[in-house]
Amino acid sequence: MHRRGVISLLGIIACGACTERIPADALALVPQSLERRQLQTRVYPTDNEAQVLNASLALLQDLGFTITETSAPLGVVVGSKERDAREAAQIAGAIAMAILFGVVMPVDKDQTIRCSVVTQRLTGERSGTAVRVTFQRIVRDTRGRVSKIEGLYEPSLYREFFDRLSKALFLEAETI
Repeated sequence: MHRRGVISLLGIIACGACTERIPADALALVPQSLERRQLQTRVYPTDNEAQVLNASLALLQDLGFTITETSAPLGVVVGSKERDAREAAQIAGAIAMAILFGVVMPVDKDQTIRCSVVTQRLTGERSGTAVRVTFQRIVRDTRGRVSKIEGLYEPSLYREFFDRLSKALFLEAETI
């Protein structure tokens, strides 16, 4: 009887270990949080939030994103696009492992790039419309499993987005 209880307890512990848990530091701010927020946010001198949201939506489509979610009242647009995620170094490493040890290692195969745009009309001393854009990628391996989920923080990515958005807003304001 005692042995069955120990086996049951071990089974419960094993099942509990298999469940996904939210990491304790999931909501903790990283030291780069302020820097990233500044990279991801611009304020445009217009009170027409709908115009900014529409220009953002059109820009995402021009950049090859498929719009997956929108909410004008909340000022949100989300898009995604599929891309190849294969890297030569990772493939070479997998080939070496297969040759040396006979082990077949999965490698990154494809990725989904997600972009979300959130707008907010500002009032008071700082009037205008704030735009925050974020880019993430979800990478899947050759077995179809998610191997990475990560934010993208290259300054050139955000600079290009905001430069294009500025041009689109200027052209729209000038009705060109």
